[in-house]
Amino acid sequence: MAATAVTLPASRAPFPVGATASSSSSSRRCLLLPTPPARRALRVVAAAAAEAPPKPTPPPTSPSGIVLVDPAEAQRVHRLKTVYDQKVVPLITEEFGYTNVHQVPKVEKIVVNCGLGAEAGNSKGLEAAMKDLAMITGQWPVKTKAKKSVASFKIREGNTIGIAVTLRGRVMYNFLDRLINLGLPRTMDFLGVNPNSFDGHGNYSIGLRDQGVFPEIPYEVGGKKNGMDVCIVTTAKTDNEALRLLTLLGMPFAENLKTGPVIRKKRLKRHHFMSKGRGRK
Repeated sequence: MAATAVTLPASRAPFPVGATASSSSSSRRCLLLPTPPARRALRVVAAAAAEAPPKPTPPPTSPSGIVLVDPAEAQRVHRLKTVYDQKVVPLITEEFGYTNVHQVPKVEKIVVNCGLGAEAGNSKGLEAAMKDLAMITGQWPVKTKAKKSVASFKIREGNTIGIAVTLRGRVMYNFLDRLINLGLPRTMDFLGVNPNSFDGHGNYSIGLRDQGVFPEIPYEVGGKKNGMDVCIVTTAKTDNEALRLLTLLGMPFAENLKTGPVIRKKRLKRHHFMSKGRGRK
């Protein structure tokens, strides 16, 4: 039986292909399909598609053009988080005798604060400081405003006096890892951080005088060196638990410092050693 070629109408209406139950065998219709490509050509195209590397998706950028967090890295679990889950939790649970896994202290968030001083009123200095802090932490900071007016410091209510950023999740562990393994060891004359800087509720604070200890800030960059304050907020109820938690995470505490309260004596100036009659004009 010979098949007849049928021309489709110009209206692109669906055309029934194949024979129906009511049609006779002599009036069956078929469509002449284009000849399929050769198998060799298909194999060549498939091999080329397999060898071609996938195009990487561009990472998200901030309004100033800074790459913040790569989406491929955001999907992976950070190594410091893995150390906490596999090593720190069993050790600290056995040491303090916790009966529930939710009692184990953990790092809740990290707050990084940077005061600008005289550069707060300069738009270029403020933008440069925000760019540097975003490169260090991986998150764009926010501007902090003055709550009260202070005439001696030439500050009015609502003026920008600094910048701050709050880190949580993977970005928090990433910054803490770089602070412990890169930032603190590169500090000049570093002998360990002070173990007495806890606030009594399990939160630890540390100050850095220079942001250049992080590899994101090159030494060739001139200008004023900005410091930063880092506050590590934990869920520990006591300072001993927080101290043990940060020690197991790798925080380099100084061993030769006393753990008791530090009593600071008042520094005497020159006029304290002078008699009443001397030094007056």
